[in-house]
Amino acid sequence: MSVRSVAKLSCSCKFSFDFIITRHSLFRYGASFCHSDVALSAGDRRRYRNLWQREKAGETELSEELRTKALIDGNGPEDATAGAQKLVLKNPKGTRDFEPKQMAVREKVFKTIIDCFKLHGAETIDTPVFELKETLTNKYGEDSKLIYDLADQGGEKLSLRYDLTVPFARYLAMNKITNIKRYHIAKVYRRDQPSTARGRFREFYQCDFDIAGQYDVMTADAEIVRILAEILSKLDIGKFVIKVNHRVVLDAMMEQCGVPARMFRAICSSIDKLDKTPWQEVRNEMVNEKHLDPAVADRIQNYVVLKSQGNAIEFVDQLLRDPLIGQHAGGKEAFEQMKLLLSYCELYGVSDVVSFDLSLARGLDYYTGIIYEAVLQGDALTASTESVGSIAGGGRYDYLVGMFDAKLSKGAKSVPCVGVSIGIERIFAIMEAKMLSSKEKVRTTETEVYVASAQKKLHFERMKLCRELWDAEIKTEQSYKLSPKLLQQLQYCEEYGIPLAIVLGESELQNNVVKLRDVQSRNEEVVPRDKIVEVIKAKLQLINGQSTSSSIATVHA
Repeated sequence: MSVRSVAKLSCSCKFSFDFIITRHSLFRYGASFCHSDVALSAGDRRRYRNLWQREKAGETELSEELRTKALIDGNGPEDATAGAQKLVLKNPKGTRDFEPKQMAVREKVFKTIIDCFKLHGAETIDTPVFELKETLTNKYGEDSKLIYDLADQGGEKLSLRYDLTVPFARYLAMNKITNIKRYHIAKVYRRDQPSTARGRFREFYQCDFDIAGQYDVMTADAEIVRILAEILSKLDIGKFVIKVNHRVVLDAMMEQCGVPARMFRAICSSIDKLDKTPWQEVRNEMVNEKHLDPAVADRIQNYVVLKSQGNAIEFVDQLLRDPLIGQHAGGKEAFEQMKLLLSYCELYGVSDVVSFDLSLARGLDYYTGIIYEAVLQGDALTASTESVGSIAGGGRYDYLVGMFDAKLSKGAKSVPCVGVSIGIERIFAIMEAKMLSSKEKVRTTETEVYVASAQKKLHFERMKLCRELWDAEIKTEQSYKLSPKLLQQLQYCEEYGIPLAIVLGESELQNNVVKLRDVQSRNEEVVPRDKIVEVIKAKLQLINGQSTSSSIATVHA
């Protein structure tokens, strides 16, 4: 229980207050002093400081301490305000704000991706941004150290979601769903080392597409590859290749090369670095840090350098004839599945962008079958995007749902899944770089018509016309000034790429007409006031019909 004390504090205004001060009321009175015009004498400040020290011994409520700093240190309230103003405004590490131009680019990219997902019959869901910590535990292998843990809240240990896949599996198990085709676009969080150049952040969006349910071998898997190829082609971000491999092929390679079973995942995580790290460095990590036999590492090298060139099915046949991994029972079955996948990719018209690559070893623990990763090919990119690398990845995870519900782990009730996750932040980085290099002006609004006035006191007429246009679902703006200057209104239209402007004038309104201006050409025509909505709709149809299929709405400088 707090010690109660009585302190008499004299003020410069020649009267006194008696305060009954407790641990908490001291904060309250101290804060009120800092924000009042009451000035304390030096003696009163000393008494207050001594009382503070007695009452607050061992306490560490810094925010309240800052609010009473002026009284404790013997400074004036102005100093406390100045201290508060020293706060450095910045984003947390690994996060960023997005200005309107960047958001316009993002909206176009999201629309392209969502349209493709819907083209393939997907429905969408959403899950909480945080999960119970136990939900995420033991799902990500070595990457588990990147999970953001939250402070204990009411007895629940929580973590921010690391990806959208594990929450999806939890959702399926919790709701007893055994069949769904879903997409999910949302933010995820990782305690990674941020790199703006590589499009790597601690808070970022993922765009996921997954198919859950029991289907024939490789039918759903092949459609995932097709969807990924469609999206990357429509975004037009450069040449790309979709690398594919099989988790069982990886395990067969490990076993036949002599890697101990307990080291499979650790060695796979090293192999997974080959897309950005030279083999010698990867080998050193295997041998020196993970203590793999050097001879075993050398045998692994013979395979991880292999990838299909040209006909991928012939490449699989070549591996089946290999005296080492071609003789592994599980490996043989996986190779046959890969041949089936590649034949389906040929039917879907995407075989030219698919490569069977034995160095692909995605690090997440939950993959059980096909794995794939889309990477940009540097020879088609500018220097600013060459380092972006992997832009999407995924695979088959047949047992993840069963980890949350044992009844859904095996047999007829199991829920096998396959999906892809698009690293949208890296794509944004490329799109923004292209935008800057092309010097295109990106439209940040979709306004189609601007209602302007040439004289003063026409705001009633502008408002009436805006209402008519809004009722007709025409995207419309006007100035919020009652008597705006015409030049400023027209400059606004040019700055924001608004295609049409209606100019109201007193003489025109008396004759029941208005001027309709093409902002880009600056040509004007007189239109009857009662026909303006009809004429604008026709104009917009023509404008929209002439617009390009570019992924970014642009106007020329």
